[in-house]
Parts: sequence; C-alpha cells; structure tokens
Amino acid sequence: MGAPVEQVINLIFGRWRSQILAAGTELAVFDRLDTTTPRKAPELAAAIGLDAALLYRLLRAQAAIGLLVEDSSGGFVLTQMGDLLRTGHPQSLAAMARLEEGPQHYALWKHLPAMITDGKQNAFVREFGHMAFDHAKADSDYSERFDQAMSSYSAAQSEQVLGALRGTDLSGVRVFCDVAGGHGYMTCALLNAYPQLSGIVLDLPEVVADRDSLWARKLELESRCRYVGGDMFKDVPKADAYGLKMILHDWNDEECVAILENIRRAAAGPARVFIMEHIVPGPDTPHFAKLFDIHMMCWGTGQERTDAEYTELLRRAGWRKVASHHAPNSIIGVIEGACG
Repeated sequence: MGAPVEQVINLIFGRWRSQILAAGTELAVFDRLDTTTPRKAPELAAAIGLDAALLYRLLRAQAAIGLLVEDSSGGFVLTQMGDLLRTGHPQSLAAMARLEEGPQHYALWKHLPAMITDGKQNAFVREFGHMAFDHAKADSDYSERFDQAMSSYSAAQSEQVLGALRGTDLSGVRVFCDVAGGHGYMTCALLNAYPQLSGIVLDLPEVVADRDSLWARKLELESRCRYVGGDMFKDVPKADAYGLKMILHDWNDEECVAILENIRRAAAGPARVFIMEHIVPGPDTPHFAKLFDIHMMCWGTGQERTDAEYTELLRRAGWRKVASHHAPNSIIGVIEGACG
C-alpha cells in the first residue's frame, strides 16, 4: 500500500486508538503503572478486578500506539505519553480522555452528516433534547466528566496563555476578572506570574460555592482572589482587565456580543479584555482549531473563530482590537481588546 492509502486507513481507524486510550483511563490502568517497574497483566488484573487475558490484549494494543512499552516477559511500563494519562500527573490528560471519549460526547458525532445537511448545529439537542450545560445538571456522570476535564485541561491552557502574554505590559492592570472562570486556575496562574494583580473569578453560584475545589484556596491565594457568583449574560464585576478563556467559542455571535457588551458596561475606565481561544489560522495551516471547530458544531451553538472574526465581535461590542498574542508551538492564542 502506498503512503496515501496507509494514511487514510490510519484516519479511518483513528477512533480505535482513542477508544483504546480511553479504556485505560476508565479502568485506571495507567494509575497502576509507572515508567520504570514493569508489571504484568495478571498482577494488574488482580489489583483492579479485571480479566487478565483481556487486559493483556488491551495493554498490548496500548503499547502498539505508544502509550506503554512491553518487555520480553510480558511486563509493561508507561512511556512519556502514557505517563500523561495518570490522574496524579501534574499535567494529566486522563480526565480529558474520559470526557471526549466518554458515552455522552461519543454519541454526538453520529449527527454530523445530518447537521451539515440541514444547516442546524448542536448535536447535544439532537441526542439528548437539551443543551450541554442543561444536560450536566441532569446527568451526574456527565457533570463529573466535564468538571474534571476542564480542571485537567486548565494546566496546559494556562501555560499556553502565559506564554502568549510573555512580553505584554500588564503593569497597569490591578484588578483582573476571569469571566466564567470556573474554579480559578487561570486566575491563580496570572496572580503567580504578576504579583501586582488581584483577581476576581466570576462563575455561576453553584460553581463558586464548591469551596473545596477553588484553586485560590488550594494555592493560598485567597488574600488576592475573590469569587463572585453570577451570570455573565446579566452582570459582570467591575475590573480594569478581563479574561475569557475558552468561553466565547461556546456561543454564537449574538451571544458573544452580549457577553462582551456586559463586560464593556462594567469596565472601570480604559479597560482591557483578553480573549483566550484556539484561533483559526489561514488555509495553509492544518491547525487543531479547525478540528476543535467541528467538536463545537456537535457540542452546542458556538464555533472556533479566526482573528478577524474575533476582531469583528470586539468592534460590535464597543471594543477595539489592540493585538494578537501567540506563543511558539501553542494551540491557544490571545486576542487583546481595549476600550476608552
């Protein structure tokens, strides 16, 4: 078979790889392995409560896709990639795998041809009868997967945002408000990087009420960070800079303009806004944002956008685009807007 044939076959069976990976996270296999001491399938199976023969076949397949290494005696150790799927790894991607390959998101993709045929996105409504955020309230398994995945992914996203902003003058910023900031991981990363900042994390009341999950408390930054329960479509705290990390891609253009207008009304003086997203590049670049955009088509009403499209959203909401910030080899960029 020529290279193009092999490449297409690899694409066709790509879901096999992601499901083989995800099975390891569901069964906590990676948490029972390390990078130095080989363990065999019967030992692992007894510890976890699995069938040894079928587990061996799963481990062998995980080795075939680069997550494990099998020795001549049938023992397995983690590779650097497999190590990222331990829940205890500081940059663990296990929760992201459990969400994206879990039953809820997996079910969405069968609706892709129909959505493109009839011009109506949002496979969550097609599959479950309501929006994703509403489904999280009704399905505790989905809520757990989603919350854990967002926390898991925040470490990598925050590192990329800080890389993009490196060299940007934030000396004039005193109060930074993270809009829909969840448990505040991004805010805490900024507070650590910029000692002059104080932070506000705005999210729904039920999110910020979970005190044990708040990062400012875990990282002993409570004196510089407060949490506010609210709705970004209704009211936003006063600050002189705002962040929107992976928020606007959840919503359609009109909804994005409404969010940005609310921030504009609340802004203290000549404020700034930082839109932190997967920014779609030109046609010559095969960027992750172009794939994530299809996920957003399935997941809800939003989309990934180009720099020009974010610039237009800012203009419609009364902001002006100041700059685009990108770190080398980063899939996340930052669009900076200003008012006043």
